[in-house]
Amino acid sequence: MTAELEKEQQDKTAAASAAHPHVRSFVIRAGRMTAAQEQALIDLGPEFLVDVSALTPIDPAAVFGRKATLVVEIGFGMGKSFVEMAAADPDRNYLGIEVHPPGVGACMKSAKALGLANVRIIQHDAYEVLKFCLQPESVDILQIFFPDPWPKARHHKRRLINAEFIDLVRPVMKQGGQVRMATDWQEYAEEMLALFTQATGFVNTAPDGGYLPRPEWRPLTKFEQRGERLGHGVWDLVFRRQD
Repeated sequence: MTAELEKEQQDKTAAASAAHPHVRSFVIRAGRMTAAQEQALIDLGPEFLVDVSALTPIDPAAVFGRKATLVVEIGFGMGKSFVEMAAADPDRNYLGIEVHPPGVGACMKSAKALGLANVRIIQHDAYEVLKFCLQPESVDILQIFFPDPWPKARHHKRRLINAEFIDLVRPVMKQGGQVRMATDWQEYAEEMLALFTQATGFVNTAPDGGYLPRPEWRPLTKFEQRGERLGHGVWDLVFRRQD
């Protein structure tokens, strides 16, 4: 992405946030992009990016050119596991939400290399996408894997998963739909568990009301492998939308 295009994207996100203020769970970092990532944003944007700058509802069938089970992932990072899941699951539509340009570029490049027709990307604040762009009862599966734990106490208000976030998630989920989460930060895992357990309209799928073993459908990342070697734990949660 050229400096001008990157600044334009950042200005759009900032303008939208100013129009609909809330505590943001992310900070757009000025990380260095590779030439391939920059070129992917230019060349592949028309194919993979969904324009939500108007903050109006999108039609998944129109976005993907078909009706299918909709999987939405918030914060896919560089997109490796997101693309891996989409490639192994071609009958479902995969919509990724990510704000960081290098990750968006890398994800599109990977999806194109694999010829994936079931991947689309929204480069925008997930809070606003949930609030304004996803239609009621349109999401079958919502995935949030390893969100920023904002470990310092004074930054906890920036955590993505909180009561306000759950209030935005509830209406967009189909009845029986799943919210899938994973974190390697135990205190954040305990907070997620407590928040969703207390929330109206969600039921824990773990038989004991706690955490699940790592599910086979979630790819094991290099990040997790490194954590395992260092003795770090990972906590998986799956809650089902149910009135």
